[in-house]
Amino acid sequence: MLKMLFLRTVSSAVRALLPLRCLVCNDPGHDGLDLCAACLADIPWSGRACLRCALPLPESALPVCGTCREEPPPQVATHASLLYLPPVDQLLVRYKFHQDLAAGRLLAQLMQRRPPPWACPPLVPVPLHPRRLRKRGYDQARELCRLLRQPVWCGLYRRRHTAPQSERSAEQRRENLFDAFDVRGVVPPRLTVVDDVMTTGSTVVEVVETLRLVGTAEVRVWVCARVP
Repeated sequence: MLKMLFLRTVSSAVRALLPLRCLVCNDPGHDGLDLCAACLADIPWSGRACLRCALPLPESALPVCGTCREEPPPQVATHASLLYLPPVDQLLVRYKFHQDLAAGRLLAQLMQRRPPPWACPPLVPVPLHPRRLRKRGYDQARELCRLLRQPVWCGLYRRRHTAPQSERSAEQRRENLFDAFDVRGVVPPRLTVVDDVMTTGSTVVEVVETLRLVGTAEVRVWVCARVP
């Protein structure tokens, strides 16, 4: 992780020397963010959403979506700070696949502005497999947890390498992740799982079920962005 420490150091030094610039349009930053006022106004914040899976809901809908009422997920609650729409989608791609630490810092700042409506127990990042971690160079979920500056529990690990989820159906995603995670050490009774993007929820469900099986009584989920 020496490379990651070096990138953090360089990023902090550059940030201290240069004025804030919008990561979307390159105009001057606004309100302490690397976003201009216009782009900040266009950020797709998550609004009214299902309390269990964070899927956006119309104002007139019940607080829990029909799918979660019929088949409740294992997590007690899910909160998404943002929706996976422009420009958040591109910021996440830059952060996740191109080691753009400025984009990651901005996303964490936006998450801090829209935290869950409940007190967060220790955060647990959804981990990468060591093989993918070596290829990518860093674990974006763990880095998000670090940037959020809250207690982190790192006992969850990915026990087997899985194929990328992006081009798979919901059923294929579930099959791909079956038995993919395990736990080391004593598990806290309450945890908040943190991930970057929630699409079908397959990854979150597998993580939460793993934690529940080893004794965690209550698991909540906080994602940066939810695919609507």
